[in-house]
Amino acid sequence: MKFPSFLLLALLPVVALAQTTPPAGPATPVAPPVAAVVPAVASPLTTYGFVDAYYGYDFDHANDNDRQGFLYSHGRQNEFTINQALVGVRYDDGKVRGAVGLHAGSYVSANYAAEDPVFRHVYEAYAGFRPFAKAWLDMGIFGSHIGFESAISKDNWTLTRSVMAENSPYYQSGARFTYEVGAKLTLTGLVLNGWQNIRETNQSKALGTQIQWKPSDKLLINSSTFYGNEQPVGSPVRRRYMHDFYLTYAATERTNLAVVFDVGKQRGVSSEQYDTWHAASVFVKYKLADTFSTTLRGEYYYAERGVIISSIMPEAFDSDFRVAGGSVNLDYLPTSNVAFRVEGRYLNGMQGVFARLDNPDNPDNRSYGNVTTSIALSF
Repeated sequence: MKFPSFLLLALLPVVALAQTTPPAGPATPVAPPVAAVVPAVASPLTTYGFVDAYYGYDFDHANDNDRQGFLYSHGRQNEFTINQALVGVRYDDGKVRGAVGLHAGSYVSANYAAEDPVFRHVYEAYAGFRPFAKAWLDMGIFGSHIGFESAISKDNWTLTRSVMAENSPYYQSGARFTYEVGAKLTLTGLVLNGWQNIRETNQSKALGTQIQWKPSDKLLINSSTFYGNEQPVGSPVRRRYMHDFYLTYAATERTNLAVVFDVGKQRGVSSEQYDTWHAASVFVKYKLADTFSTTLRGEYYYAERGVIISSIMPEAFDSDFRVAGGSVNLDYLPTSNVAFRVEGRYLNGMQGVFARLDNPDNPDNRSYGNVTTSIALSF
């Protein structure tokens, strides 16, 4: 039987499709949708720690392990010890902030000796908030607004502190108001218990200011002031005025410079008389290689009748204090959080400034030298 020709024509597309279409198989798997990447949110709570272990040796030293009485940081010699061991937590969510840090070591033993025992091991403890945008109001115990050098040695260009840094505040207690004018300018005002004291020592409060201006990535200019009465209860009021100025400048990729100058006055024995002190330091830091750097420091310190450095309440017959000298540092940073440092230092002063207990035949000794080495770890 023959099919009609029109039926054959109609069946041709179906036959062709059957020849070209592959047989049905298992379904091709479909890739699941890519999950959206959620950026990690930094925790407002952070922890920190620091350990500074050191050994120092004084040339022609006295028969004990204490260094000069006006040196508080790395103040022991011929002894392996800890300058500062510090642990703490900080909180900052952009609107509220605070910190609690505890420390111990030879620096704490020397510099906090006059504090109430319950506060001696408090490095910082403050709480603050933003009263409005660009401003912070903090209250408690915090680092000083005065000076280029801090209590944390790893943050300083030299291992030991200059004489001017050792005899200006490392820490303060009170309230501070900080206003961020812009990315380049920050203003701070403070009301404090005193010069460097956690507990109040009289019924007077002190005032402080700080201006930090960074006109470029290479230059930072700082101006800090202090005003207050630091005499004990029952003593005549002797107002103290002090101005601290410093600038840092990144001259090249390897070379950094810093210049620091302090000047202060405190009312003396009579109402017309003021005892003056002034000091300066110059730092040159040079990066030798990725893990090596060196710093040169030159400094001087002068205090009329030993004001501040020898006595907070000098008398007319007290002798002046004058010291000048220099140091050289060699720093090795095997990792970003470890620093091995060696420093040699020499100071020359007025008659008898460096008199040694082990040499009564030389009461007019005017020179002093030491070497200090440290391994510091931060985490």
